[in-house]
This record gives sequence, structure tokens and C-alpha cells, in this order.
Amino acid sequence: MDNEHSETVRAISARVKHFAAAKRPFRIYHGSTNSTRGSQRRPDNTVDTSSLNRVLDVDIEKKTALVEPNVPMDTLVAATVAKGLVPLVVMEFPGITAGGGFSGTSGESSSFRYGPFDATVNWIEIVLGTGELVRASRITDDKTDLFWGAASAFGTLGVVTLLEVQLQDAMPFVRLSYTLQGTVQGSMRQIRDEIARDDADYVDAIMFSKTATVVCSGDYIKEPPVSAVISRFTRSYDPWFYVHVRRMLQRLAEAPDATITEYVPLVDYLFRYDRGGFWVAKYSFDYFLVPFNRITRFVLNPFMHTRTMYRALHKSGLADFYMVQDVGVPYDKVDEFVDWLESTLGIYPLWLCPLLLARSSLNAEHGLHSNFARLNKDTSEGRLMNFGVWGPLPSGLSDQSAFVQGNRLLEQKVQELGGKKWLYAHAYYTEDEFWAHYDRQSYDRVRAKYGAEWLPTVYDKVKVEEKQDAAARGLVAWLLAWFWAIWPMRGLYGVVMAILGGDYLMASAATAQTKVLKQS
Repeated sequence: MDNEHSETVRAISARVKHFAAAKRPFRIYHGSTNSTRGSQRRPDNTVDTSSLNRVLDVDIEKKTALVEPNVPMDTLVAATVAKGLVPLVVMEFPGITAGGGFSGTSGESSSFRYGPFDATVNWIEIVLGTGELVRASRITDDKTDLFWGAASAFGTLGVVTLLEVQLQDAMPFVRLSYTLQGTVQGSMRQIRDEIARDDADYVDAIMFSKTATVVCSGDYIKEPPVSAVISRFTRSYDPWFYVHVRRMLQRLAEAPDATITEYVPLVDYLFRYDRGGFWVAKYSFDYFLVPFNRITRFVLNPFMHTRTMYRALHKSGLADFYMVQDVGVPYDKVDEFVDWLESTLGIYPLWLCPLLLARSSLNAEHGLHSNFARLNKDTSEGRLMNFGVWGPLPSGLSDQSAFVQGNRLLEQKVQELGGKKWLYAHAYYTEDEFWAHYDRQSYDRVRAKYGAEWLPTVYDKVKVEEKQDAAARGLVAWLLAWFWAIWPMRGLYGVVMAILGGDYLMASAATAQTKVLKQS
């Protein structure tokens, strides 16, 4: 093992032992984050893992990458594509890290075939709550219960310090086809047909309304035809992918049975949603009363990458006023869920992404999401349909208490339909509601076995603390709340903090910062 890695992990182990001796919970500092949950980190309660940010090895023969947890997706892709390989699942935002993908439920348009990112990891190295360093594997008997217990558990079983990630052969281009469906049922049929194709590599969809869904299906291709249309999405003068698909919708509306095909460089496809954060950044144009057109998008491009957007979202507090949730519902409940979303929240567009969640091994029946190993393949094909629900709520739900109520209504509806909510975002469950939805018995059993009982639980980490009314906290608090309510103070503060944090520079420089210690 690399000496620098070993020394860093020894320091982390010693730090965890320090907290374990007093049974004092700690927070893990990873560096910047793409979560929409706030941080409660302080110098005296933190284990700093931010230096674990290197790709240690890319093995061409085994088709694996040895990756430290804070390696972002763009760095990982740069290191592997240089060797003609690419991860099976690449999260759509460049700043999402390998550790974040493992510790939270992260899926993308290849997840219909491979499952979430955690299902593409062979093994992890993890510092337990005791400070002991161990390895846990996905499919062998080498602490498999710990592996699946730690997957999507947000660091509440220990500190992940290394991952072996599966890779596959990379092709230079993705052949991307767009089709229009005019009903929810038609959209589901089209998605089912696409994921059933042996040569389908990527499938997702954007639902602009109940009567207009564009299904996007991608296949690897070595070289496009000579006369092919090449589309790119990562440069400042390229269109946002969302805007591009919206234009496709207009073209397809004139010929509803047609299929439009184009060719996209692989990296442009993988990070196609980075600029604009799908379409969430459009709301910032609305907030600041800025025209939304190709000129303003070009001028403001440094602020439109997700690394910058998330920092601004955190600092401004506007996450308390815009819904940012991902949820999965069974295929046979999609119709009902779309009807409910339209009548209750009225948020469009919606992102649809089929996720394979059934785990084939009984060894996977451990941890918070143990039911993924028991999904009924006969009725749901082992899949859920992920919905990205991102946007402002109706005017009747615009104040803080109503905003919380809107999020709670979403949580309750997903639970009623037998679905799952991914926990990277705000969670408003009561503790009883949360543990009625997730497998506490299995989760607690693994935590007890590996000495993690004294660490914060997942619920502790993801719950949103109820905010006391400003008036009840005194005159100063009331005045501050009044000040921040003045438009556009929140937004300006978020932008300034994003600039001071330097994240807008990282957005353009990240791919040049690949750190590959050893390549095979």
C-alpha cells in the first residue's frame, strides 16, 4: 500500500480511537460537498479525511481502480479514460466523490443495469468505530455484512478510507437517441423497452409534463458516421443539456413517432447535467430577474457548475425554499405518483431514471437498505423508478412551515407507495416515521457487531432540525431574519461565499487536477 495513504489512515485511526475512548460522536470532514444537508462540523468534533483524494491505481487487467474516498467523479473518469476504461456508474455531477457515492445512494443512467454506485464497488477499507482498520467485501464472506451495512449509511459504521471500483471498456462516443412519449404509460413502456436492449448502456428521461416526456437512450460507439451530428455540453458556449433536450422536444412534437439520434463525446455525456445542475440553476435566473438565454448562460457560466451552485445553496439558505429531493417508486405506482406530484406540488420538469436495486446475494441482507436484497423481481423487476423532484413549491407552500409540510407530504406519499427516498437531501421524518421506513434492526445489528453503536445514527445525520421562530429567539434574531428576507440578500450572500470559497474556479480547473499515483 502507498506510504502516504497508510500514514494518513493511521492518523485517522488514531483520531477515531481518541473519540471512541470517550464515546464522543464525531463528524467526518470530506472537503466540499454535493449534499444539500447542512454541516454541524466543529474543530473539536471532526475527523478530517479531506487529503484522501487520490486515485492510487488503475488496473487494466482486472478493470478496477483503487480510489480514495474524496476522489471526485471527474478526476476518477480522467484517470480511467486515459487507460481506456470507465466506471460502470458515474454520477452526473463532477464533484460527487467515490466515498459519497458509496456512503449515499447514488445512481445514474447506467444504474438500470448495474445498480447504485455502491453495487459497483468490490471492497472497501474502513476505520471502525473502535479505530481498527479492516477490509469488507461485496460478495465474499470477508465482512460482507459490514460492506452492505456501510453502503448508503452516511459514515455511521465507520470511516471509509479506500475503495476498489469496477471499470469497463470505454468508448470515445455515446450514440444518444431521443424519443417523445405523450403519456406516462407510454414513457414507462419506452423505458422498459430501452433497458431490455442488450446494447443499451444509458437510459433516463426528462418529463416536461404528463403529456410530454423525452426518453434518452445511449449506446457506446467507437466512431460516429462521417456525417453525424456531434453534440457537446461541457464547454461554456455549449447548450445546457436540459435546454438541448427541450429543443429536442419541440422538434419531436412536430413528428411524434420520430427518433432523433446524435453523437456525444463520452465525458460530455457523463457530465451533461453539470452545467445548470440539471435545470435547477434556471431558478437562480428567475430569482435575480436575469433573462434566461444563451448569452446570459455564457456570461454566468462560471457560476452555473454544480460545485459552485451547491456552495451557494448552502450559504444562502435558499435550500429551505426549493425542493431538492430524489425518490424511487415501484414501476406499477408511477402513474399514481405522477398524478399526485402534479396535483400537490406541480413541479416540472421531473427527472426519471430506472434503478436496479435488487441485490442478488443473500449476503446483501444487511444494513439500512437490506430490503434491496429482497425486492420482488417478479413484480418490480428488482427496480424502482427514480424521480428527481427539484424546484420551487406552489405559492401556497412558499413559507417555511408550509415548505416543511410539502416535503413531509412527499415523504409520506413515497412511503405509502412502497418507495424509497434517498437521504442526500433534507429529511423531515419524525424518528418513528424514519425507522418505520428503514431497517433499524439489521442496521443496529451490524453497528453493534463492529463497534459503531456510539456513533451518530443515520437519522441523527440526515434529519432537519426544527427551526425556532425568529421572534421567539429575541430582537436580534428577528432583525437578522427580516434582513435576510429582503430580496435579493440571501442570493447575493450565497454567490459571494461561493466566490470566496473558490469553487467557481474549481469548476473549470478540476479535470486538470487528476492525481494518479500509480498506473498499471
